[in-house]
Amino acid sequence: MDSDSASVNDPLAHVDLGESTAVADTVLLDVDGTLVDSTYLHALAWTRAFGAHDLAPPWWRIHRTVGMGGDLLVGEVCGADVEDRLGDTLRSEWADRYRELLPEVRSFPGARELVDAIRSAGLEVALASSGAAEFTDAALDILGMTRDDFDAVTSAEDVDRSKPHPDILGTALESAGGTQALLVGDTVWDVESAARLSAACVGVRTGGFSEAELDSAGAALVVDDIGVLAQCDWRRVSG
Repeated sequence: MDSDSASVNDPLAHVDLGESTAVADTVLLDVDGTLVDSTYLHALAWTRAFGAHDLAPPWWRIHRTVGMGGDLLVGEVCGADVEDRLGDTLRSEWADRYRELLPEVRSFPGARELVDAIRSAGLEVALASSGAAEFTDAALDILGMTRDDFDAVTSAEDVDRSKPHPDILGTALESAGGTQALLVGDTVWDVESAARLSAACVGVRTGGFSEAELDSAGAALVVDDIGVLAQCDWRRVSG
């Protein structure tokens, strides 16, 4: 893309990603709600898991916590007492219910093009998901990609604490051989985890959070979906 068209059509041309990300060498990609359209199916799986134990938190509350990691979600939605009594059981039942829903998960257009665009800019690219490794691999199958398409793939089993803690991002960054990251994610939890790593976050709206919410949380840029980002000149990130 030439400089004139870039200035008009490239969202990265119109945002200050901050001093630290001006020399970013690694782009970290969230998975659920970012690369694959799974957020609401996760909410459904959690609703069914809770319902099996006569727990009925409202769907909106469950949706607002998808993306923060199952180790934290139960307590956030239903309180510490439910976590203490049923946390592991609920997580196991959520996994069972989500497996049943996997055939309904679809990819968002532009995932492979985005990875290619990032690599063409000389950047490393890694997956940094709060989900289980099993479901990260399932997402890769849905995307028609493999772990070999990325410099690193990390998931919940690789760390002790999930998002909004920065552990997954830090592990992905280190595993990819990078020193400074930029995250692409769909939730306020992604934005918060990136901030804790002193990295910027580009937000996509495909997880159901609004532009205002992601912006208020501190996202450096908010776009509709990864298809928009696949058309960007990622050299603007690497400096």
